[in-house]
Amino acid sequence: MLEAHKPGTVLLAKWLETLGISRELQKSYKKSGWLETLGPGAYKRPTDEVTWQGGLYAIQQQAALPLHAGALTALSLQGQSHYFRISGDEDVFLFSAHKTTLPRWFNVHAWGQNVQHIKTSLLPENLGLTQHDEKNFSIIISAPERAILECLYLAPDKLDLVECYHVVEGLSNVRPKLMQALLEKCSSVKVKRLFLFMASKVQHQWLAFLDLKKIDLGKGDRSIVKGGVYNAKFRISVPKELAQ
Repeated sequence: MLEAHKPGTVLLAKWLETLGISRELQKSYKKSGWLETLGPGAYKRPTDEVTWQGGLYAIQQQAALPLHAGALTALSLQGQSHYFRISGDEDVFLFSAHKTTLPRWFNVHAWGQNVQHIKTSLLPENLGLTQHDEKNFSIIISAPERAILECLYLAPDKLDLVECYHVVEGLSNVRPKLMQALLEKCSSVKVKRLFLFMASKVQHQWLAFLDLKKIDLGKGDRSIVKGGVYNAKFRISVPKELAQ
């Protein structure tokens, strides 16, 4: 029955039951060394090294919870975060709607990286997501077009705006149709204004294919940072480094 297991991923007790492996049989597997407890209601194979990606796989595929890796985490996995400070202890950003709760086994396990669960209605749950292949399994993450909007949602409190701008600089292959849909559905005026300000500053070619008239940029001014420089076109105050 364990042939269905993807090496490097978590095995959930409830999922094992659907395969015909009862709780009693699970205990027997644990005693015989076939399974090892990872957390409440979760196991791993003793020979497996399980990362947060393997935990996310179980959440997505076995528990069927609408949770994905987003923002800088998704960009890093796709090689789009060259300008960010990359280190082994970089925060992991997981996104979901407000109603989604991370399983206890995921919360209590030490993944070796700080995991931040961001609950937000910034964007529709299924728009702008893509499949990312790990060695033995795949997880759902944000496509670059969605991920940069999630980064700007976290800025300036959790991510640096200047570093976000450098990521926008590298987004030369944005799909205008997807970007248009994301911007039209995005619930944050701050995020939309920041993104368009940065894209305009970089002067990406794909910007000409966006219909700005269909994107609601709200009314009034927005102060993004204290002591920032005001940009009249997008009515936002941005860091001095970006205003130049």
